[in-house]
Amino acid sequence: MTSKAISLTRRDEGKLRAGVTALVLGLALALAQALPIGAQDRPASFADLAEQVSPAVVNITTSTVVAGNTGPQGVVPEGSPFEDFFRDFQDRGNNGPRRSSALGSGFVISADGFIVTNNHVIEGADEILIEFFSGDELPAELVGTDPNTDIALLKVDAQGLDFVPFGDSDTARVGDWVMAMGNPLGQGFSVSAGIVSARNRELSGTYDDYIQTDAAINRGNSGGPLFNLDGEVIGVNTAILSPNGGSIGIGFSMASNVVTNVVDQLKEYGETRRGWLGVRIQDVTEDMVEAIDGLDVARGAMVSDVPEGPAMDGGVEAGDVITSFDGIEIEDTRELVRIVGNSPVGKTVEVIVLRDGEPVTLAVTLGRRETAEAAAFPAEEPAEPELAQVLGLTLSEITPDLADQFSLTLSDGLVITEVAPGSDAESKGLVPGDLITEAGQQPVASVEDLEARIDEAREAGRKSILLLIRRGGDPRFVALGLDG
Repeated sequence: MTSKAISLTRRDEGKLRAGVTALVLGLALALAQALPIGAQDRPASFADLAEQVSPAVVNITTSTVVAGNTGPQGVVPEGSPFEDFFRDFQDRGNNGPRRSSALGSGFVISADGFIVTNNHVIEGADEILIEFFSGDELPAELVGTDPNTDIALLKVDAQGLDFVPFGDSDTARVGDWVMAMGNPLGQGFSVSAGIVSARNRELSGTYDDYIQTDAAINRGNSGGPLFNLDGEVIGVNTAILSPNGGSIGIGFSMASNVVTNVVDQLKEYGETRRGWLGVRIQDVTEDMVEAIDGLDVARGAMVSDVPEGPAMDGGVEAGDVITSFDGIEIEDTRELVRIVGNSPVGKTVEVIVLRDGEPVTLAVTLGRRETAEAAAFPAEEPAEPELAQVLGLTLSEITPDLADQFSLTLSDGLVITEVAPGSDAESKGLVPGDLITEAGQQPVASVEDLEARIDEAREAGRKSILLLIRRGGDPRFVALGLDG
């Protein structure tokens, strides 16, 4: 059989190769047909998608009345020989109020005329004009805005409009194809395509959850939609990162799962109504882990202060580490703030905290962030002063003189008067005037209290101790090493 195979004619050999090639191509075609759309190559064209969604994308023109110049003041010096010339020139022109125009983008989300755009597109506008893909124009009224997420909701008086649905931005993966539409640089309806470059980007806002994309986004694209291949809006194009104001392949779209919550509230109330837990929190750092019982990784949100409010009513205490909120595991403070803010006002949620090494489940009824005011803690009477040098710190109980020197209130705690150069305390950013109110998650009112907490930590074999530091009224936890 071997000799026969070797003695194949050129014609037989060609047929064999052709058959193998056909088999490979057939297998490849079958595999491609079996794979879902998302697993295949880039679509041959975005034309069908663009044609499908274009009728719902709009250009937005805003105008604002700007007071005109009434004289040459500030242009030429008073008494200048050019003063009369300038006034005569100005009189021949438009000397009164004038209109300043701006351009942006948006998209229709309902047949009855609700339109989403960016807050900065329409901020301060006296008139808002919507231009549809068909060329028709309609005036729009402002329903509400949310500067925190830079989202605005508009309404035109119309029925039967083409609109686009929101998609689930949480399912978008890095590398997925996306398409952006809008009014870049005032050039009218324009399409660009790219991929999701990154997820969960944070720029400057408390509730930031941006999708980063390399689809070209320029000035004028603001407020326009970012589509997935199913024609769903997964982001609102908001910002570009650029040294010159042009697209360099780094654009940011606010994730749709943030936008939909904001839009629903604006539609119902004309304003946002975010949940409020009522705690001051900070991230758990690696050097805190060893000092906190029951914690083996740096995750969760450390509660540094609990003013009067929902959390206090629900039993949350300073020193608790929030590990779960409403059934969602909490990785850091940013995630907790975003989840709480997206929760309904008045909802009672399950909050799990780590306290004294054990999980504690609490029920907290959320307040409203926009109207919440944290209550101040009452001042306490000062104790007799006592000086000590501990952990690279020179400490004193608060006296009226120290309170005046460091702008402190007379309360329990130890004030830092000096920080040893090169000490762990200096490297952690502690400075004179900082106030220590807790050590080892227990209150300290005297130097003896602090020394007792340090002794307890050493006896337990700890290498660091957790201190609650207050500076200018703001609390934060710092872990200081016990070596030496």
